[in-house]
Amino acid sequence: MVNVETGFGAGMPLWNGLGTCVKDAPTSAEAIKLAGLDWNVEPRNIFDEFGREIPKYKVNVRTSDNTPLGIVTDKYKIVQNAEAFAFTDALLGKMGVRYETAGALATGRKVWMLARMEDRLMAEEEMENYLLFTNSHDGTGAVRVACTSVRVVCQNTLNLALKTAKRHWSCVHKGDIQSKLEEARYTLSSADKYLNALENEFGELKLKKVTDKQVEEMTEKLLQLEFKNLFAQAAKKGTDFKDRLRQQKYEDKIEMKRHDILTIYHEKPDLIGTEKSAFRFVNAVSDYATHTDDHKHTQSYQENLFIKTVDGGNNLIDTAYQLALAV
Repeated sequence: MVNVETGFGAGMPLWNGLGTCVKDAPTSAEAIKLAGLDWNVEPRNIFDEFGREIPKYKVNVRTSDNTPLGIVTDKYKIVQNAEAFAFTDALLGKMGVRYETAGALATGRKVWMLARMEDRLMAEEEMENYLLFTNSHDGTGAVRVACTSVRVVCQNTLNLALKTAKRHWSCVHKGDIQSKLEEARYTLSSADKYLNALENEFGELKLKKVTDKQVEEMTEKLLQLEFKNLFAQAAKKGTDFKDRLRQQKYEDKIEMKRHDILTIYHEKPDLIGTEKSAFRFVNAVSDYATHTDDHKHTQSYQENLFIKTVDGGNNLIDTAYQLALAV
């Protein structure tokens, strides 16, 4: 099970009740302590049961309490938490940079920080914009930096993979990390290009008026793709679909998803006042993808959903966006 070990959220818990809440968004010097990230990672030699050193491999250890974080090769380059905050400060400008959330996941193996960028009014919608930095210390993931936008009224995340502008950058923990971070600064210093493209796309989606029948058709197409994904995942686990009861289980999951998305679109208070358009549909799917309960109330669900979202692995929104453009 994946756990939020330490973390904070400014003004509200960081994710659907996870983490602790602070009144105001802090600076990096305050945030690193509030998030419980004021520690370093140190590579240490590994020895076998006979006391012989194992070549070409190290174990990354959290120096504050000697917690082992993961086995890596001797070519692995560590990006310390303090370096991550320094990078974000430098990219956004040291004066006035504030952090909305930050913290550690899975006993420090993964860390993240979310810094506030300049808010904008996009297609008559108030949008909060952030710079997200995620990193892993266990050798399983890359350094990732991304721009992310949140529609203020309903607080749903609207990350779109636009062809006209990049919103994210990543690199593996090898080679000259500092030079790669310089490359990230260059890539993301033009974040305005992404936000401008996002504004144009939102404007186009708002002009696409849709009927209830069209929304049902888009939802059906979306869930047909989702159904295929569920089948593919189950096939990897060896599920036998000759068993009708097993297939019914997945059909029931899709039906719950259909009900949730259409209910959000038609009944969510913050969307009712919005014209029935392709933009409203994408918002409904985004709200579903980032906030809807799993109907099982499992303890790990919100933690797993948080990781999926910050890692950019929640592609349901992009699929909905492509369907909406095709209307």
